[in-house]
Amino acid sequence: TTTEIMSLPLAGKVAIVTGSSRSIGAAVVKQLASDGASVIINCVNDASAAQSVVDSIASEGKGKAVAVKADAGTITGAQTLLDECIKAFGKLDILVLNAGIMGNKPLADIDEEFYDSHMNTNVKGPLFLTKLAAPILPSGTYARFIYRDWSLTDCPTSGGRVVFFSSSLARASTVMPINLVYCATKGAIEQICRVLAKDLGARGITVNTVAPGPVDTELFRRGKSEQMIQMIAGFAPSKRLGSTEDIAPVVAFLASEGARWLNGQTILVNGVSDRP
Repeated sequence: TTTEIMSLPLAGKVAIVTGSSRSIGAAVVKQLASDGASVIINCVNDASAAQSVVDSIASEGKGKAVAVKADAGTITGAQTLLDECIKAFGKLDILVLNAGIMGNKPLADIDEEFYDSHMNTNVKGPLFLTKLAAPILPSGTYARFIYRDWSLTDCPTSGGRVVFFSSSLARASTVMPINLVYCATKGAIEQICRVLAKDLGARGITVNTVAPGPVDTELFRRGKSEQMIQMIAGFAPSKRLGSTEDIAPVVAFLASEGARWLNGQTILVNGVSDRP
């Protein structure tokens, strides 16, 4: 019912999740919609996969969903996402920068094209999308009210939410030489988050980063033997890989009112699967 939907934690909120037609991004956008948010599902190429996520959300009957095909690693694509979001829902409250690529090359094999593609998708795109979105994200407010008898206190109403994605590889001792450029991009994201939290935080907008460990996705399994996959899973005390459903609720919490005092943090969501 309408009353039940309005009681959901993200009811009335609008979110963009980049790279959300599959894998972790799809799980995140479904979780936000399940919590009542209206969502923009973003894909670069596979419009049918994005539409499948839209249909899944529609079948649940909670948040609304619209698919937008745009390259979130470009400024033009970022602007398209924002324009389509405003056209569909009239505002933006939550920005999740999930889109990314992960190539593996040692120093000797890195060329300019490889470097630029990773920096554009993993760093430039998220930074400039955040810059474009910042003016339309809502600011937080502080309402004064009487607590108990006579004392006054502040009741904070938080503003917009920005959630970046890093990786536990950015600080894991199990990192390999082939992860050089990828880890460099994630290190950049964590520093962008740390500094932007001071900037946007002045308006009551929180900026945080989620850093998953190994997650059992098609992309993760690509090029790995079953023996290697089991070895990586064995790093976790639970002896398993993470799932996309392990990651999505953490993003949903960061988007919620309950996370209003959590800002500038990188949260490792890895089941202790990456040895420090």
